Amino acid sequence: MDQATTSAQEPKSSKETKRALVSSFLGSTVEYYDFLLYGAAAGLVFPHLFFSDEMDPTLGMTLSFVILLAGYVTRPIGGILFGHFGDRFGRKNMLFITLMMMGIVSVCIGLMPGYATIGVAAPLILVLLRVVQGLAVGGEWAGATLMAAEHVQEKNRGLAASIAVTGGPTGSVLATLMLGLFAGLPQDQFLAWGWRIPFLLSAALVVIGLYMRYRVTESPDFVAAQAKGEVHTGVPILRVLTKYPLSSLYGILAAAGPLFMQALLAIFMVPYVAETGVVTRQEALMMLTVSSFLHIFAIPFFAMLSDRYGRRPVMLVGAGISIALVFPMFALFNSGNFWLIALAFLVGNPIIQASMYGPIGAFLAEKFETQDRYTGVSLTFQLGSLVGAGTAPLMATWLVNLDNGGGTSNIAWYFILLIVLAGLAVLLSKETRGRAERAASRADESIDDQVLGR
Repeated sequence: MDQATTSAQEPKSSKETKRALVSSFLGSTVEYYDFLLYGAAAGLVFPHLFFSDEMDPTLGMTLSFVILLAGYVTRPIGGILFGHFGDRFGRKNMLFITLMMMGIVSVCIGLMPGYATIGVAAPLILVLLRVVQGLAVGGEWAGATLMAAEHVQEKNRGLAASIAVTGGPTGSVLATLMLGLFAGLPQDQFLAWGWRIPFLLSAALVVIGLYMRYRVTESPDFVAAQAKGEVHTGVPILRVLTKYPLSSLYGILAAAGPLFMQALLAIFMVPYVAETGVVTRQEALMMLTVSSFLHIFAIPFFAMLSDRYGRRPVMLVGAGISIALVFPMFALFNSGNFWLIALAFLVGNPIIQASMYGPIGAFLAEKFETQDRYTGVSLTFQLGSLVGAGTAPLMATWLVNLDNGGGTSNIAWYFILLIVLAGLAVLLSKETRGRAERAASRADESIDDQVLGR
């Protein structure tokens, strides 16, 4: 059974609310800039730089995607780790730590020597850095989303949570834009030093993000729960698994489908269309950048709809949109036409992906009570990310090369399967929009009845 916070929120200070929203957005943007920068480079750079020249290029790309997957595998672990301390000691300090970790890892990747210099140590170090990245992002998404959502009144929770969620596409815009600018260099210069600059520039973004996070106040919901003695000293993950088993399962399934599409477009489709020769590597990255920019506005749009009409109706309509448009999207990708390929990215990100993903922050947050929410949201989202986004490039590579001749149609059918499961999870979930306010209203009516002797 879905759970939600049992008390309506008091109005928050406008200044503190804005600061919390900006902090969550900027911090999430920096985190995902660093994390997705690796994804963008995984198919374009790392097969050439961190593996032996004698290795088959396809195998080198596959191994790059396996290392990419390692980051997704450790994200749920990071979610549990930071969720544990976030639910016991507060959100703010955990978010400061995750951002610092991401910045250090990105700078280290930008300075890493390649296989030609240090041999097999290069991919091994890359695995270690990717694992640390995964741990950091695992604790980031839920914490940033909750800091935004818990600083506003419940009626605006969908929009507030989406502000942090838009850090993902914003980080993607910055990552692909920066990498795309340097991708125009001659191949030898790009592989020698051009790809490193975007990783090193993340240091400046991290400093800004840390400053904002230092200034933001702790989540009012957490402070209130702490004052009431509702913050436990036990193990939050055990409470989540025993108290919210169905809520967790539904959250994982609901997140997996749209996250598969996000990773497919960002990691697999760019090198896929570049290999056709119709568009260059740089043009494909710019197409992804434009679609991610529109994605920034599409996510809050669908989130606002969920504030008005409910999480379930909006996400179910999004599931229908996703199923209806996935085959036309791949037809555009395979058209051999520059502008139709660009249109395919626009169909994929701001329409297909955002229609289900926009309300996901509030949808997950409202499934858990305040004292269990950081852990619950971290676990469900990061496991959904592992199932959907983490496996996307590997699954797409395998499916497109199947002997049945289906090509990208195989990917489309797999995506439809994920979306059907996501839709069923949303359908079986209870509507949570406005639940806390309804509970508070019933409590007030009960008090009035007692006072009036009814």
